Amino acid sequence: MAKMEVKTSLLDNMIGVGDMVLLEPLNEETFINNLKKRFDHSEIYTYIGSVVISVNPYRSLPIYSPEKVEEYRNRNFYELSPHIFALSDEAYRSLRDQDKDQCILITGESGAGKTEASKLVMSYVAAVCGKGAEVNQVKEQLLQSNPVLEAFGNAKTVRNDNSSRFGKYMDIEFDFKGDPLGGVISNYLLEKSRVVKQPRGERNFHVFYQLLSGASEELLNKLKLERDFSRYNYLSLDSAKVNGVDDAANFRTVRNAMQIVGFMDHEAESVLAVVAAVLKLGNIEFKPESRVNGLDESKIKDKNELKEICELTGIDQSVLERAFSFRTVEAKQEKVSTTLNVAQAYYARDALAKNLYSRLFSWLVNRINESIKAQTKVRKKVMGVLDIYGFEIFEDNSFEQFIINYCNEKLQQIFIELTLKEEQEEYIREDIEWTHIDYFNNAIICDLIENNTNGILAMLDEECLRPGTVTDETFLEKLNQVCATHQHFESRMSKCSRFLNDTSLPHSCFRIQHYAGKVLYQVEGFVDKNNDLLYRDLSQAMWKASHALIKSLFPEGNPAKINLKRPPTAGSQFKASVATLMKNLQTKNPNYIRCIKPNDKKAAHIFNEALVCHQIRSGVEVLFNELEIPVEEYSFGRSKIFIRNPRTLFKLEDLRKQRLEDLATLIQKIYRGWKCRTHFLLMKKSQIVIAAWYRRYAQQKRYQQTKSSALVIQSYIRGWKARKILRELKHQKRCKEAVTTIAAYWHGTQVRREYRKFFRANAGKKIYEFTLQRIVQKYFLEMKNKMPSLSPIDKNWPSRPYLFLDSTHKELKRIFHLWRCKKYRDQFTDQQKLIYEEKLEASELFKDKKALYPSSVGQPFQGAYLEINKNPKYKKLKDAIEEKIIIAEVVNKINRANGKSTSRIFLLTNNNLLLADQKSGQIKSEVPLVDVTKVSMSSQNDGFFAVHLKEGSEAASKGDFLFSSDHLIEMATKLYRTTLSQTKQKLNIEISDEFLVQFRQDKVCVKFIQGNQKNGSVPTCKRKNNRLLEVAVP
Repeated sequence: MAKMEVKTSLLDNMIGVGDMVLLEPLNEETFINNLKKRFDHSEIYTYIGSVVISVNPYRSLPIYSPEKVEEYRNRNFYELSPHIFALSDEAYRSLRDQDKDQCILITGESGAGKTEASKLVMSYVAAVCGKGAEVNQVKEQLLQSNPVLEAFGNAKTVRNDNSSRFGKYMDIEFDFKGDPLGGVISNYLLEKSRVVKQPRGERNFHVFYQLLSGASEELLNKLKLERDFSRYNYLSLDSAKVNGVDDAANFRTVRNAMQIVGFMDHEAESVLAVVAAVLKLGNIEFKPESRVNGLDESKIKDKNELKEICELTGIDQSVLERAFSFRTVEAKQEKVSTTLNVAQAYYARDALAKNLYSRLFSWLVNRINESIKAQTKVRKKVMGVLDIYGFEIFEDNSFEQFIINYCNEKLQQIFIELTLKEEQEEYIREDIEWTHIDYFNNAIICDLIENNTNGILAMLDEECLRPGTVTDETFLEKLNQVCATHQHFESRMSKCSRFLNDTSLPHSCFRIQHYAGKVLYQVEGFVDKNNDLLYRDLSQAMWKASHALIKSLFPEGNPAKINLKRPPTAGSQFKASVATLMKNLQTKNPNYIRCIKPNDKKAAHIFNEALVCHQIRSGVEVLFNELEIPVEEYSFGRSKIFIRNPRTLFKLEDLRKQRLEDLATLIQKIYRGWKCRTHFLLMKKSQIVIAAWYRRYAQQKRYQQTKSSALVIQSYIRGWKARKILRELKHQKRCKEAVTTIAAYWHGTQVRREYRKFFRANAGKKIYEFTLQRIVQKYFLEMKNKMPSLSPIDKNWPSRPYLFLDSTHKELKRIFHLWRCKKYRDQFTDQQKLIYEEKLEASELFKDKKALYPSSVGQPFQGAYLEINKNPKYKKLKDAIEEKIIIAEVVNKINRANGKSTSRIFLLTNNNLLLADQKSGQIKSEVPLVDVTKVSMSSQNDGFFAVHLKEGSEAASKGDFLFSSDHLIEMATKLYRTTLSQTKQKLNIEISDEFLVQFRQDKVCVKFIQGNQKNGSVPTCKRKNNRLLEVAVP
């Protein structure tokens, strides 16, 4: 039998080596070649033990489908090919099953794919955890927070079209079942300097371009923006458009994501208003102006931009204009106001724009946290996902790159502590003889930056806080004095003799030898960016805004809460945030993803070995340097076996595969034997059951036959006994009848003999009464069989048999008709009774008076012909009427001027008569029933009628109404009954072929004539003169 090839481990059918630990020989060249080989075959994931290396393919790969998710679900980490899903599943199952809090650290250079990796981790966890409406809502909110934060925190750089310009750490909280409850997002150091200035070839944050490209014209007009990017100084034009990026579609995605996360419409509009205000701040320009005292003062060139900003934010224009021109310094209850020159005014403008955007971003993070936070207070399991900026080395590196690289040094430090150090400690616990590896511990670099006494951040804060003239040059001088002898610090003016002749270092720079390489920092801007100073006048101006969001972003501007204490510097705030992050990460079980950028062109299928070598050396250098393989192939620990040479592992793996095949054969043999035995036992059991059921069936059948025979015999015996008794009873009955007959005849003879003389005296009278009685009895019996139907309209009645019964015959006919009418009425419902009452009222009003009446008798009065309650077209009209609608019908309203008709909706309620436009449903006229005095109509076969209104009433200002309707009889009847019910007065119904109608101040005679119509049988109305309106009726 052919053996089925089943992939049972990481070593089977693998392109290259899936785990670098198994690579032999293990050196930098083989490491790079293995990565390249796998990359060329679209295998972008490789393991180094439990660390996942991810090479950015710069293209879409079909390896993230729902089928792939199911493939890696609940599988061993090394069971399938390397994949980010394998690490995500391992972390999730450890959290769910072993109750261990997890963290996933994603590192790498800018453009290596860290943001996409974090999305894949979150999407996998969302796919494999529990289902349900509430759980799905939590998952959707967690996933949709990404587009919002990317729009406001990501930008195009020279290395990455979607570079995260902030650090993000998300704690996803789960319940005991592993279902997500919510999450908490922490953000670190938004690169707010990008708001006012971008390097060549880079863009501002995505949201500015998305807003201008994707917003509707109405929204742009509301925000006082134009779609042209060149209108805004804060937007770089050389990279405004990015290939393959649809800013308009992304804007719609962001708006939809904000709605899913839980932003209200007014909150989203407020956020966009702040974004628009930041854009327009960049268009404010200043000009110098000399004062009388000789000091320079700045003035705004064009106040139109300032005016529009104030309209957007709700700030008084004079307040904001003064804040851009003056600065108030307050110390010890003394205030000194100084003017700002042009350079200081531009600094104030840019500082306001940066602070406004940075605080808006922090508000967005807090608002998202409010929506996605766990609603329950039960004990939670936590999985943290860290997506933070990678190590950055640019041509010009400033304060932002210094802070970013400091954060990466701290992450490298925690990587060393939690992996290499932990591995060596495990060897000690297991009593394994091992060769010590001296790896580089970057704690010395972290200390150089963060030491509270002599660290670079501490000295930067000291310079920012000391009195006197403080510049970037004085800060560099201080660094040269304190850090001159540090082995990882270099400067042109350093006293360290090793670097005195290093002319590659400019005078205004210093260099730090990081774990990933040397980085040259431009000292220019360090002091200002660390100070992050915003003049108090601008804060107070923002606090005075009527825009609620802007006001909440500047609480320090409240005059009642003035704090003269200097706010903490940007460096100290970030240092504290990083310390909190490190403390948080050390409490969780770490999982590492190292993202690698294969080339700087952001192109697919290109693998730059030199670039990859530079990136992986920083991450795995410790695995290559000074690695000594001992002679022994394995060693026994206390609870584990440690294999030193991959060849040994490969051999063991081959033996394992052979053993697995043998075990598979054994398992098949045992399984087939078990299956046959099980089948035999099942057949045996089935045979016993079938036999039992058959015997039961045979006995039941025999019993039924015996029972049936006994019943037949019993029935025959009972029949014979019954017939015998019947014969005896019949004989006894005949005997009794014979005796009774004889006695009756005898008694009759005696009575006739006794009373014969009396009978002869009254014989005539007796015979008459007897005959009359028999005739009446016969009459009634015949009437019983000849009765007509119970229909009240059935006029049939049996003929009179005798003349003397004429009055009786008529009275009986009348009584029977009244009785069957009562029986017929008793069948009516309340609604039918109301209809017949209306029909009876119509008969009294119009019978023999109006030629149209006979045709209306057979038509039921429906009233609501338009079904306003059901038709959505009339929803607005229905909402405007609170009373019950008695009639809803389309009528033709006759124009007073020319006799032409206009369609109107005629509505009759308990108290009012209303006319509404048929198309829009808008109410045109409303007449109280108390103001209706009379209804006039002709006696002919037409539908015209006039509604006369009380003179002097508000409704009669335009005169009476003249209508034409197909349901004239019903409308006039219902109007008559409703008016009578409400006013307790009968409405006058005038039926005449000529009647007067009041049109404004004139009275017009409406005259009905017979005539031949061109349009068939439809009456026509025509204005003859000012006093006559003629209606031609066919």
